[in-house]
Amino acid sequence: MLAAGAALGAGALAVSTAVWAAPAPRLSAGDVAAGRRLFAAGAYTRLDQVLPPLLEAAARSAERGPAGAALAADVWVLASQLAVKQGATEAAGAYAAQAGATATRSGDPVVLAAAARAAATPLRRTGRTGRTDEALHLLHQARTHLMAGARPTAAELEAAGMAALTAAYTAAQAHRPALARDFAAQAEEDTLRLARHPHTAGRPRELTAGQCALYGIGIHRHLGDVDTARALLDAGDAAGAFAQLRLVEAAAPLEARRPAVRALTARVAELRPDLPGLHHHTQRTVVSPL
Repeated sequence: MLAAGAALGAGALAVSTAVWAAPAPRLSAGDVAAGRRLFAAGAYTRLDQVLPPLLEAAARSAERGPAGAALAADVWVLASQLAVKQGATEAAGAYAAQAGATATRSGDPVVLAAAARAAATPLRRTGRTGRTDEALHLLHQARTHLMAGARPTAAELEAAGMAALTAAYTAAQAHRPALARDFAAQAEEDTLRLARHPHTAGRPRELTAGQCALYGIGIHRHLGDVDTARALLDAGDAAGAFAQLRLVEAAAPLEARRPAVRALTARVAELRPDLPGLHHHTQRTVVSPL
């Protein structure tokens, strides 16, 4: 179905693209991987062009046993993610529902977790509490299933960690700090366990400490931890504000170095230079070059 394509991007970024030829009798893992590379490269227009025959092949593949259902679910997950990028929330939800039903038929917990993550975004974008609860339940259920065994595989650990990160971000958007931090802690634990597994050459890992930090920035922004520090500072509680700023740095070091947050840290240092740990914190976040 697929043939190797040309390079994308200016200079440094070169990504394989693909050309879909018709008819396409059978969906392959290579087809899905090529589509995934386009998505990872941000080549959304090209992916939109080649997705229709993939979806057609996925519909046939879904009827060909568990392995075929797993491949089909991966295609519908990809279609849902692309729809999110295009702002088509309703279509994203429909594709995610197809992915979930087919992933269930596959019986593969990693595929089920991917479908749950795909469903979470359109669910939380509806803005209704019930939909957010549904998203969190799907993600929690997916992670529980992945971690049910005594020794999860590397693929299961990675899928579990990414499900936990998605759940943490979803909870943060719903302003549920305890739940968001609990899921984020689970993701960090999964990341540490995954790091102890041998790394397959040529297959970049999605779950990394850097990925946790990136999610942490978004999580803390939605939870308003920095806003809490500002409010405490305005109320004269410099020590409380500093405690919040340290939490921000622990979860997302880059967030602690944003100009607005650095200004808060400098203000705390001006008011309470005697606070334990403040000098080193200031050296790291305010004085040190970015």
